[in-house]
Amino acid sequence: MNTKRAVGWVVFFGVAAALTWGPDYFTPADEGDESVAVVATPAKSTVRGALPAAASTPGKAVEIKDLSPAGDLFAARSWKAAPTLAVVIEQPVNVTPVVQAPSAPAMPFQFVGRLDDQSDLQVFLQNGEKIYVVRKGDVIDETWRIEGISDVELSFVYLPLHLSQTLSVGSTQ
Repeated sequence: MNTKRAVGWVVFFGVAAALTWGPDYFTPADEGDESVAVVATPAKSTVRGALPAAASTPGKAVEIKDLSPAGDLFAARSWKAAPTLAVVIEQPVNVTPVVQAPSAPAMPFQFVGRLDDQSDLQVFLQNGEKIYVVRKGDVIDETWRIEGISDVELSFVYLPLHLSQTLSVGSTQ
């Protein structure tokens, strides 16, 4: 049994070797290393539906052209037209800058109350969390000066621009 198996394997490997190396020994030597496929051209058939017949000259062969795409196989392709850049012609525009007259900022103080002694009048003002006790002629933070205190309004001067502003302090009642 072992000899039959060994003989079977030897025959199998011999046939495999013959099939592998056999075509190299049977090819003509004049073909060389050309890698062009050769196909016989079929003759035109006059019968509709018939298969094309073999060429009338069996020895004549036609070369097939290389139909592989040239260039980059993975290049980006799109059906959209290529974008074109618009040409913009800029016209110089002479814009004269509008110069606004400087103005004082909004009044930062709120009236809290007043203390009226017979000899002196004091007013309490609030700016954020700070509370100021001011009299006529006092300067607050070197930017606001108290010009006058009346029963209904308080007059300020914004010192950087010398502009006057008033703050309502209540009614006469």
